[in-house]
Amino acid sequence: MNPTILQTTIAGSLPKPVWLAPPRQLWAPWLLEGVALAEGKRDAVRLALREQERAGIDIVTDGEQTRRHFVTGYLEHLQGVDFEHKVNMRIRNRYDASVPQVVGPVSRPRPVHADEVRFLRSETSRPVKFTLPGPMTMVDTLHDAHYGSRERLAMAFASILNSEARELEAAGADVVQFDEPAFNVYFDEVRDWGIAALMKAREGLKCRTAVHICYGYGIKANIDWKATLGSEWRQYEQIFPLLAQSAIDQVSLECANSRVPIELLALLRGKDVLVGAIDVATDLIESPEQVAGTIRAALKHVAPEHLYPCTNCGMVPLAREVAEGKLSALAAGAAIVRRELSR
Repeated sequence: MNPTILQTTIAGSLPKPVWLAPPRQLWAPWLLEGVALAEGKRDAVRLALREQERAGIDIVTDGEQTRRHFVTGYLEHLQGVDFEHKVNMRIRNRYDASVPQVVGPVSRPRPVHADEVRFLRSETSRPVKFTLPGPMTMVDTLHDAHYGSRERLAMAFASILNSEARELEAAGADVVQFDEPAFNVYFDEVRDWGIAALMKAREGLKCRTAVHICYGYGIKANIDWKATLGSEWRQYEQIFPLLAQSAIDQVSLECANSRVPIELLALLRGKDVLVGAIDVATDLIESPEQVAGTIRAALKHVAPEHLYPCTNCGMVPLAREVAEGKLSALAAGAAIVRRELSR
């Protein structure tokens, strides 16, 4: 059996402990303050790592335990972004949210996550992945009252992210992933400037780089939106050829319990494909055999050395015991197929 194939990983977030933040919420407020909050975040990262290691996940993350939200958790560290005067805005044409405003040139006064990656690296011997929001999704999660151009703002964010990503690499990150759910919505912009902004964000990195593109967290607004997409979800068909020609190393996508035609994975030939084999929109815990079935279907279009079983999206809205069960199922399902391939 070759342990280097079908290495498992997760898209990013895991549920936070109930003593750190209220469970099953996006943008959940912190329940601690000051020194206690800093210590609580580190303890939560330790727990997230142990849960992944115990389950058998090969490439681990911090579970995004130090951030309230995958986008605003980064934006709140930037200058030029006003969190005091939020406005209501439609997010990806699906749901309304109170979002910050860009009121001046955006800049990063200091590193945001480098210390967190150093801590993560010190707590595990396994390869580590760290997630950042992608430029287009950052643009789509706030109101621009300064640049007057989504492309200009995205490129400004891309420059900031590139500096951050280089520091994360130096701090020990084996994989830096940019989360771009907006790629599944704004196809013309992906073609016109989205890929270019992503390439600017990953420019010069020597570690593996990934982009995560899914159909969203398992929240009602996303579930309702997916119900309108018809019998086949072919959004990936418009963006995979562009990514296949790009310098990104890995593409993380949604497969489990989705209506994505599995043959679309062939459009990513030559890339590592992080196949979502865990449905994050249900509390039902997959059996290892169900996970194995998703992996087998993907293997018809992706070479084993390029396939990484993963989750469809982040699991922060799930109950903690559900997420733990899904982690174990992911690792066990991958092990089944790994054994089959070794025969």
